[in-house]
Amino acid sequence: MHTITFYPLGNADTCLFELANGKLLLFDYADVRDPKDKEDKRIDLHASLKEKLQALDRSNMDVVAFTHADDDHIHAMSEFFYLEHAKKYQGDERIRIDELWVPASVIIEEGAEDEAKILRAEARYRLKQGEGIRVFSRPERLAKWLETSGIKLEDRRHLITDAGQLVPGISIKSDGLELFVHSPYAKRSEESIEDRNEGALIFHATFVVDGVDTRMFIIGDTIHEILSEVVSITKAKKREERLQWDIFDIPHHCSYLALSSEKGKKITMPVPDVKWLLDQGNDRCLMISSSKIITNEDTTQPPHMQAAECYRTAANSSEGEFIVTMEHPNTSNPEPIVITIGKEGPTLLKRQHGPYIIASGQSAPRAG
Repeated sequence: MHTITFYPLGNADTCLFELANGKLLLFDYADVRDPKDKEDKRIDLHASLKEKLQALDRSNMDVVAFTHADDDHIHAMSEFFYLEHAKKYQGDERIRIDELWVPASVIIEEGAEDEAKILRAEARYRLKQGEGIRVFSRPERLAKWLETSGIKLEDRRHLITDAGQLVPGISIKSDGLELFVHSPYAKRSEESIEDRNEGALIFHATFVVDGVDTRMFIIGDTIHEILSEVVSITKAKKREERLQWDIFDIPHHCSYLALSSEKGKKITMPVPDVKWLLDQGNDRCLMISSSKIITNEDTTQPPHMQAAECYRTAANSSEGEFIVTMEHPNTSNPEPIVITIGKEGPTLLKRQHGPYIIASGQSAPRAG
C-alpha cells in the first residue's frame, strides 16, 4: 500500500508520497507557519516531516521535487535540507536529498533571489557534479548554460527528462509507480519549436497495487492555457490514459486562472480542453485544493469561490470529494490529508476522536 499526504499550509504546497517499498518522494516544501502567531493554524511542516522521518528511522528523502521556484513552494527549504553546494546549509540535523528534481528554468533563469537563488545554486552544483539531480526540459534548452560551465551536453543528457517521457529510476516493477512528464514541454509549429518552460512541473502518476491502477495529476501553479495545451498535445499523441485521474492536485491554490480567463459570478466555466480534463476523473475521485479556507466572498487572490464551485461540481458528477487542506477535517483544527492507495484504489482516511479510519474515496478497481 502507498500513502499520499497533503499538508495544511494555507496558499502553499507540500505533498509526500510514501511508497510501499519505503521510498519517499516529496513534492515541494513550504514551511510558511508563523511560530509567533498563536492563531496560525497552518502546520509546522519542519516538525511534522522531522517526526515522520524519525518514526521511519531516516534522515533523507529519496526524491525532492520542486515544481517551480515561487516562494509558496520553496519557503524555508534552505533551513530544512542538507544542501551540497555550501557548508552553511549542512549539518547532521538536516535532511539529505538523494535526488533533486527541478524544471530547467530553476537553473538557467537569472534574477533569482532569496530561497530561489539558494535552490538555483544547489541545482547548478549538482548538475555540474553530474549526480543527485534530474532536470526537466528539452536537453537543448540547457546546452548554452552547460557550455558556459565547460560541460558538454552529451555528458549530462542522462540527467535530463523531456515531456512525453517516463521519469527514469521510478517504475511499476520496482516501485509500484510510474511518473509521466507533461510539462515543461515544447510546442511545435510549422516554422519552429517554441519552448513552454515558464510553466511548473506537471506529472501524471500511475500507482499499481495488485494489478489495479490509481492515477493522479500533480500540478504546480499553472494557467488554463498550459493545461489546454497539455491536453491537446497528449490527445494528439493518442495517450488519453495519461489524462485520466482518481486524484487531482488542483493547481495554484484554486485560482480561476487554471480554468479560464473569465472568473464568472458564481462559477468559473472552464475552457473546453480543461473541461474535458476535469471530466476524466474516475468514480469517487478526490480533488485536493492546497489553499486557505474557501469563503463565499468574491476575492482577488486565490482561492476563488467560483473556481471551487467548478471543482466541486466536477467531483460531485463522479460521486467524488472536493477537499480543502485548511478545512480538513475542520477549519478550527486542520490536519494533513492522508490518502492510501491499495487494491481498492484511493481511500481518504478520516479521524473519529482517535486514529485514522477508512471513511471514503474508494473507487471501483481498475485493472492495469
